[in-house]
Amino acid sequence: MAISIIQGTSEHLDDCVEALQHSTLGQEYFPTQELASSALYQGFTNEEIWVAHDYEKCVGFYWLLPQGAFHSFPYLHILAVRQQLRGQGVGSQLLNDFERRAFAEASKVFLVVADFNPRARQFYRLHGYREVGVIPDLYRPGITEHLMMKERNIS
Repeated sequence: MAISIIQGTSEHLDDCVEALQHSTLGQEYFPTQELASSALYQGFTNEEIWVAHDYEKCVGFYWLLPQGAFHSFPYLHILAVRQQLRGQGVGSQLLNDFERRAFAEASKVFLVVADFNPRARQFYRLHGYREVGVIPDLYRPGITEHLMMKERNIS
């Protein structure tokens, strides 16, 4: 699928909210439009969200916190793709763009994936991430987050 990845702005908010709310992550952590909108608005305000655009609308996004992991390393806060476009490579393109930006400044990147989202864990494993720890009850009681890391290839 032909997309471009551009800096997100508040004009992408509604499309990004839709992608987030129709994801496993969004259904658990951002179940209302108000919660999703409020969170994403903050990311747009801080210029931390990048969107995949198919020349008509936003089809997915990622949220990069430049020093979000241990106040030292880039952290992938959220990655979401519109439900009807999953499995078409948009997520991989977004992740590749995240890594290109993050590895320009750092040797490692981090993210967490909840235990209720095994497909996401598999997606990240297939892209070279490895689990380096688990954090029970990080965001919600009863939900364990799997800390994953990828190191920059030095070749």
